[in-house]
Amino acid sequence: MKAVAIKEFGGPSGLVTIDVPDPVPAPGQVLVATEAIGIGGVDVMIRSGALAAYGFREGHVPGGEVAGTVTAVGDGVDPALVGQRVWAFTGTGGGYVEQAIAPADEVVPLPADLSAVDAVTLGSAGVVAHFGLAHAHFSPGEAVLVRGAAGSIGIMTVQLAARGGARAVAVTTSSATRGRRLRDLGATHVLDRSGAGGPAGYDVIVDVVAGENLPLFIDRLNPNGRLVVVGAVGGQPPADFGTKLMSAFQRSLSFATFSAATIAQPARRAVRMEQFAAAARGELQPVVHDVLPLEQAVRAHQKMAAGEVFGRIVLTP
Repeated sequence: MKAVAIKEFGGPSGLVTIDVPDPVPAPGQVLVATEAIGIGGVDVMIRSGALAAYGFREGHVPGGEVAGTVTAVGDGVDPALVGQRVWAFTGTGGGYVEQAIAPADEVVPLPADLSAVDAVTLGSAGVVAHFGLAHAHFSPGEAVLVRGAAGSIGIMTVQLAARGGARAVAVTTSSATRGRRLRDLGATHVLDRSGAGGPAGYDVIVDVVAGENLPLFIDRLNPNGRLVVVGAVGGQPPADFGTKLMSAFQRSLSFATFSAATIAQPARRAVRMEQFAAAARGELQPVVHDVLPLEQAVRAHQKMAAGEVFGRIVLTP
């Protein structure tokens, strides 16, 4: 089968299409004929080599989520899954393929009215947005800022905060066009990347960016405000960013990171099923920037590197 692997760390051109043996599911696994493959920010970080210290090596096949039809199951897996349309989490890689292996307990059935493309646009991003807001102890009536709102996680956070009764949902983005689209999804204030303007302060900031400017956003928290970093597409914050928290000691500010890996599988599954059903009913909107063939993974990563993506790019075999 065809797969896309990282030949060498660095820019998008380090991705290559290769032929690999057809996989066979081991006990507890399923084989999914992929119809859609989601590209996430973590794929970009792995491809660049930024996560090499965590064990990622050249030759790695990126991709953490796919959607398609189960074609085979390993021992111990209900054979009734064969033939079902599903979303599947493949882990930290293995998704940029024509046939993907996934743990059976990381497979979620899809509603008949939800496309495979929409499923991989929503599947991981929706869970991070949901539990990221919960990690921040978001409550109705609070003011929320979503930093880096044009990606799939940011877009879902905007929608969920608005649906959850936020009194304001501010967003940072790089263009007026994106800002108009984010307003259509529930944003009430559109700010540039500096975050200047908008409400005087925020009870919750959900940050997909991190990077060197993170301390500026700590300053924008209300007393008892909470900032949760759910991504780091802008890189690491300054080593001394914690001094901002200490200098504002009497305002009782909180900083946290959040990874969906800390959420138990049954809880992640329940939220995905609920969100897939809501999307099928039209209550949540998965935003797809582009759909490209698997062999054009380099082009997809180039688009992400150029900062031109609103929503998610999806690959199809």
